[in-house]
Amino acid sequence: MSSEDSLKSRIVDDVRFVRGNIEIAESDGFSWIDVYKPTRTEMDALAKSYNFHILNVEDSLTKNQFAKIDRYEDYVFVILLFPVAEKEIIKSTRSKSRQLSVFVGKNYLVTIHQGDFKPLTKLFELCKRSDGDARKKIMGKSAGYLFHGIIDVLIDELLHMTLKVIGNLDEIEKPVFDESVSVAREIARLRREITVLKHSVNSLKKVILEFGSKDAPRYSTNEIDDDLARYYADVNDHIAKVAETLDEAKEKAEIFKDIDFMLGNDRSNKILEFLTVVFTLFIPTLFLGTIYGMNIGIPGMVQSGTWTFWGPHTTMIIVGLMSLASVLAMLGYFRRMGWFTAG
Repeated sequence: MSSEDSLKSRIVDDVRFVRGNIEIAESDGFSWIDVYKPTRTEMDALAKSYNFHILNVEDSLTKNQFAKIDRYEDYVFVILLFPVAEKEIIKSTRSKSRQLSVFVGKNYLVTIHQGDFKPLTKLFELCKRSDGDARKKIMGKSAGYLFHGIIDVLIDELLHMTLKVIGNLDEIEKPVFDESVSVAREIARLRREITVLKHSVNSLKKVILEFGSKDAPRYSTNEIDDDLARYYADVNDHIAKVAETLDEAKEKAEIFKDIDFMLGNDRSNKILEFLTVVFTLFIPTLFLGTIYGMNIGIPGMVQSGTWTFWGPHTTMIIVGLMSLASVLAMLGYFRRMGWFTAG
């Protein structure tokens, strides 16, 4: 029996091993165990093999925990939150934070996730398919080194998602200034994406900084202690750059939101201005039409003697001229007040 099969047997014990839920990669006696959508039975088997605390097992089985580090004598338990892209009902995608639970021990590292982490899955599959030297390059000789590698690929994915959001912001920059197009929904979606990414980055920055300074040397070999500190410093630098980029994206999205709001108000004001002018110009006509529609004797009506000096429609012509004169007078007044100047 191979060492990997022996390890599976020890972990699973009397629990039937279901391929796809628990996968194991080994290199120089050091193991990476990846658990996808764990069941209670599988987590109990892992807890029995590695003496995991029951509270950590409970946290690993849930989906909505805060990022944190719990330290024990034999291992460190870490919860990280990373955004993942999910398809929406509408024709776009949205980001949602997903939990990654990690047990870091002396000669093992256990990753547990309820959903699919594509970068993590790709790295694990690459590790499984690689030969001894290539696998050793990925896993190193310690949990601290491997944990850094996992964080590094996830940060790269986070940066990719951030750049995608920035690209989407650049795409809507021109429509934002187009008064005939409303991009309020798209701006709101991008602001939500930025908020999710910033939440993940802020929680990640605190946890990784703490792990790199306090725990990484504990779970590394003597040969790479110094280098490992630099590795985590490099990861923290990448996180800081992603955070800075997201701050810039958030500021840009806020500017776009304000511009879209102001242009929308300007469009509404122009519409109201036009309707107000039209309504105002029709007031004299409505007034005269109301008077001449009354059933009382008014000069020019049938009861008092119809005006006919311009033909049988003289009364209508006079009412129309009076209305036109009042409209022209108001237009002249509006122009003199400067209400028709370009804004």
